[in-house]
Amino acid sequence: METRCADGHQEDTTHSIHAVHQGTVPVTSTKEHPSGKVIIALVIGLAIGAFFYFDLGRFLSLNALKENRDNLLAFTDVNYVAAVGIFIVAYAIVTGLSLPGAVILTLAGGFVFGAVLGTLFVNLGATTGATLAFLTARYLLRDTVEQKFGKSLRPFQEGFAKNAFSYLLTLRLIPLFPFFVVNLVSGLTRVSAGTYIGATALGIIPGSFVYAYAGRQLSTIHSLKEIASPNVIGAFILLGLLALVPVVYKIVAAKSA
Repeated sequence: METRCADGHQEDTTHSIHAVHQGTVPVTSTKEHPSGKVIIALVIGLAIGAFFYFDLGRFLSLNALKENRDNLLAFTDVNYVAAVGIFIVAYAIVTGLSLPGAVILTLAGGFVFGAVLGTLFVNLGATTGATLAFLTARYLLRDTVEQKFGKSLRPFQEGFAKNAFSYLLTLRLIPLFPFFVVNLVSGLTRVSAGTYIGATALGIIPGSFVYAYAGRQLSTIHSLKEIASPNVIGAFILLGLLALVPVVYKIVAAKSA
């Protein structure tokens, strides 16, 4: 079959149409190459492996903090802005890679910067790191989880998405749920990044302040258990339950309607 082009020339489109029917026309593949995911997973694995291989956790202990407190104060006095930047970045790395030591860093933040500013800097570092962990888990794992368990998880996904802020706020307020677990599991849900960041930034304020305030009395602390007393944990649980009040109200109102 011939068609006449705008310049007067004739073009045979029979071959093109035949090629379409035969499926010989090149089609751009939309399949995502896994190389990006592999590289990211490899970098994360190497970073975590290096942390444990070189025993970097020894610098994130209560004894190490006490031994170096004078050096930390002296460095901060001379290089305050740099100290703030290093602290936030270090906190984000520890949190983003789900490494142990966040509690010690929070104590250090309170000791060096004070309870209020320490809480602020901890919040910035922790929220940044938690967001990185959240996005990484979503990028690396969510598609696989959706493919394998999508149908069975659909009711949970829908229910969680409707009340995501309250649920996440509760999980952040109650210290019984490991911080890194909440980061990774949240990435597998359909909660928006904005909701996740907002609930995280708000929910970690009470716990961050408690530990940052305790950091001001660093010399009197002999064990981390002294900070997380039953009364403090009970107060966090109460705050977490209060965050669920809007969810309970919605359920009750829906049944009454």
